[in-house]
Amino acid sequence: MKATIWHNPRCSKSRDALQTLTDKGYAVEIVDYLNHPPTRETLVRLYAAAGISPAQGLRLNGTDAKERGLPAADAATVLDAMAADPALIERPLVETPKGVRLCRPSELLLEII
Repeated sequence: MKATIWHNPRCSKSRDALQTLTDKGYAVEIVDYLNHPPTRETLVRLYAAAGISPAQGLRLNGTDAKERGLPAADAATVLDAMAADPALIERPLVETPKGVRLCRPSELLLEII
């Protein structure tokens, strides 16, 4: 089984998701999204597949998203901001053959493994 995780190794939720995938026998493609950010088009696809809006995938803690007004911004503005500054992307995003989830809370990963 294959999975892709948009991962930040400094994030405990991201590390936990990666460990769960590994423990379950997944061949995991790890994307260090801060150094290799997803394109705007990839974000559109991932959020649509996860059934969430770009605003729901916006990282608020440790970013200036609130100061920039991004939580109330339209989807295009949020996506443009994320594409320009991947620190605004909440993690971990996980994709398996069963779907995509933003694994916050961590239990959401169980829906796609």
